[in-house]
Amino acid sequence: MSALSWEGDGLKIALTVDSFIYFANIRPDYKWGYCSNTVVYAYTRPDRPEYCVVFWDTKNNEKYVKYVKSIISITTCGDFCILATKADESHPQFVLVLCNSIGTPLDPKYIDIVPLFVAMTKTHVIAASKEAFYIWQYRVAKKLTALEINQITRSRKEGRERIYHVDDTPSGSVDGVLDYSKAIQGTRDPICAITASDKTLIVGRESGTIQRYSLPNVGLIQKYSLNCRAYQLSLNCNSSRLAIIDISGVLVFFDLDTQVTDSTGQQVVGELLKLERKDVWDMKWAKDNPDLFAMMEKTRMYVFRNLDPEEPIQTSGYICNFEDLEIKSVLLDEILKNPEHPNKDYIINFEIRSLRDSRALIEKVGIEDASQFIEDNPHPRLWRLLAEAALQKLDLPTAEQAFVRCKDYQGIKFVKRLGNLQSESMKQAEVVAYFGRFEEAERMYLDMDRRDLAIGLRLKLGDWFRVLQLLKTGSGDADDSLLEQAHSAIGDYFADRQKWLNAVQYYVQGRNQERLAECYFMLEDYEGLENLVNSLPENHKLLPEIAQMFQRVGMCEQAVTAFLKCNQPKAAIDTCIHLNQWNKAVELAKSHNMKEIGSLLARYASHLLEKNKILDAIELYRKASFFFDAAKLMFKIANEEAKKGSKPLRVKKLYVLSALLIEQYHEQMKSAQRGKVKGKNSEATSALAGLLEEEVLSTTSRFTDNAWRGAEAYHFFILAQRQLYEGYVDTALKTALHLRDYEDIIPAVEIYSLLALCACASRAFGTCSKAFIKLESLETLSSEQKQQYEDLALEIFTKHNPKDNRKSELDSLLEGGEGKLPTCVATGSPITEYQFWMCAVCKHCVLAQEISNYNFCPLCHSSVG
Repeated sequence: MSALSWEGDGLKIALTVDSFIYFANIRPDYKWGYCSNTVVYAYTRPDRPEYCVVFWDTKNNEKYVKYVKSIISITTCGDFCILATKADESHPQFVLVLCNSIGTPLDPKYIDIVPLFVAMTKTHVIAASKEAFYIWQYRVAKKLTALEINQITRSRKEGRERIYHVDDTPSGSVDGVLDYSKAIQGTRDPICAITASDKTLIVGRESGTIQRYSLPNVGLIQKYSLNCRAYQLSLNCNSSRLAIIDISGVLVFFDLDTQVTDSTGQQVVGELLKLERKDVWDMKWAKDNPDLFAMMEKTRMYVFRNLDPEEPIQTSGYICNFEDLEIKSVLLDEILKNPEHPNKDYIINFEIRSLRDSRALIEKVGIEDASQFIEDNPHPRLWRLLAEAALQKLDLPTAEQAFVRCKDYQGIKFVKRLGNLQSESMKQAEVVAYFGRFEEAERMYLDMDRRDLAIGLRLKLGDWFRVLQLLKTGSGDADDSLLEQAHSAIGDYFADRQKWLNAVQYYVQGRNQERLAECYFMLEDYEGLENLVNSLPENHKLLPEIAQMFQRVGMCEQAVTAFLKCNQPKAAIDTCIHLNQWNKAVELAKSHNMKEIGSLLARYASHLLEKNKILDAIELYRKASFFFDAAKLMFKIANEEAKKGSKPLRVKKLYVLSALLIEQYHEQMKSAQRGKVKGKNSEATSALAGLLEEEVLSTTSRFTDNAWRGAEAYHFFILAQRQLYEGYVDTALKTALHLRDYEDIIPAVEIYSLLALCACASRAFGTCSKAFIKLESLETLSSEQKQQYEDLALEIFTKHNPKDNRKSELDSLLEGGEGKLPTCVATGSPITEYQFWMCAVCKHCVLAQEISNYNFCPLCHSSVG
């Protein structure tokens, strides 16, 4: 060899040897496969270290790209493919990744042998190193036949993963195990190729030995000796013949089951067939005929039937699939020039001669002669060809017979249906539709004035735009329900493409409220949703869904309206709670007489109290008519304010409010009792019963008995000081004397300080002295404070005798104990007259001559009626 040159942009080289120039085609060993209309191929890019694996769907012309580190091989079968890769550069472990036809990894398996050779069937993946082979029964979610299910259940008992050494002789009865120690043992005769079908596994060894195992329970059935080293093995569709391409590109065939007599006169199984082809680089058996195969020899494709070749086809494509007398081939050389943009032109379909001949016969000679030819060369595809030709000529008996021969049940039914039609033109229209020429079929229907059939055709096709057009253009009234259906379907079309505005228009016309609600929600058109709620009838099944939509975006009022319209007050209340609209929740619970209002209130109140919103909690209880709980909280606040030493007027107001709440509670109890015994007994009895029940309840909390004590205490406390500063010293003293009963509410030091001051001003030094004695004996005061009081007392009583100038009639009344007189809350004086005014709310009294000066009760500030 003296010189060599590449073709500029292809895979040809020119070699000069002596005085000759040889031209050669390089056939790269691409990593590729074909599964379910998808070509899978791997290539490397200069900008990335990983392999780029492209899953190119040739039907839809869509591609999915995955990046895989150090890929070893791609193997395909059915709808799935196996990517064999190295797990990690540093670790000698390998991965078999099961993927679907869009490249989604379904199941990865880590193995400890090098997957130099990988074969795949519908149920198993076999990976082999030079010494051992690993079998994995993969599972995918798909429909299985009964036979496959039996195989799976049988092999499930044996374990889904097994490993065998090539020198072992497994019987198939013993369970295989996943023991990688077998894989480490060497062998003198390494594996050089493998292939598998559903029931047979073939392992080729470098010496030329071929080992045949049964599947799924792996048992060594047969060993064959050939004098070639296999590079590629392939089984035909019924596993009877094996095609072997050796390392020098010679293709030979071996019949696995034929019994022959060898040169020594012994009976042996297996026979090498007489066919041999050189320079072969690819071959593929037909999936549906054990005698058909296609092979690539240099730049020509040959198709063989029973080892007889048809005339070759000029191509350099790699064979993807051979089925239905058609070969699908892919021009990988062209694709990998620009792998990122595969072109559909690089997928080529070839028809084999019998299909071409049958078609030519049908077109030129006629159906009878073609029928005879197909009878002699039977194949389902040819029968279908004949059936379709007969249909076009409306030769129904021949069409039916042909459909029977290719086992096309739908075709047989179609022919039967055609036979029942009277009109010839109708039959032709149906046949045209059958062949997918829908525009033509529609025109024929319309010419026959059968708009209904044209609409029916478009309905089957799901072409709703055309259905709508036909419905609107036709004369006469269109079917309303069909119109609505069409509008809804077009709405679906736009909604699927997220064109919500367009979808809304059609859903409105189609009255598809369910999808309309969804569109409004997606468009955030809450006004539209509200209008939809208003337009829906009560208890419509869509209302709860819309209510939840409102709830999701925090629109409480609208959600409640929707829930109430479908009679779900409980859900409405839950929504209010979820959105922290407690007032609304309580209001709803009250108006719908819900039993859980108590627990609801308790939850909300505790929620408010946690946030220290006590006044809000009181307001909540008051609105819900839980006056007792409201009063308790109000008393708590009043007591706290009193302890803080807040302004007395503020404290009085708080005590008055809590007492008013208690009064409302009393009233509520009485009316509840009245309601219970209404119609049974007299008013008096019911009132008594109310009081009795109230009595029972009030024992739980003593403050209900003396609800007004706090208010009274601070009222007299303020009144005494007001009278004192206005100069009515005697009256101030009378009022201050009342305060002695309220030591539990107002601190004693304040009461007796005020009393001492009033007594001193009124020159009642006896009372003043008693007040000082009390002050000096208080344990709450520090010794320093007591000393100050003692010093002050000494100063006063050295000047004045500690005796009252006049015995106060008030004092005797106050000390009287039993038969205590009512006190006028306006003046603080005891009421001795029979005529006096009593407040309707707080039941406190005012002297008759005093009340004319007031518009409101001095204590509780309710109107003087």
